[in-house]
Amino acid sequence: MLELTYTSHSMAPFARDLGYEGVPFAWDEERRAQLQAELDAWYALAYGLTRDELRYVLDPADVMGEDYPSETFRVLKNNEERKYGEYRTRRLVLAAYDELTAQGLRPRLEGYR
Repeated sequence: MLELTYTSHSMAPFARDLGYEGVPFAWDEERRAQLQAELDAWYALAYGLTRDELRYVLDPADVMGEDYPSETFRVLKNNEERKYGEYRTRRLVLAAYDELTAQGLRPRLEGYR
């Protein structure tokens, strides 16, 4: 989370509050996409989502079929398909989810479920 937010000297007080004294992190699109995917996967696990439930959140048609009338992240999906030739966020989040579950990580949010 710190690496995603501390990208400017103006955020130095925030970084220090978290115990970090270094310089701001460089803005790296690929690294940021990976970190965001890892956070999304962690929260999916923390909320107790199964892999199929996470797939549904990311793209209902992926689970229910192409003619399913609901969408979640249409603009993101369309932009990524245009830019990367794939729905990159979906791939990265599911890969991160798979990695976290392979490591046996099962975070739980207090008071939920």
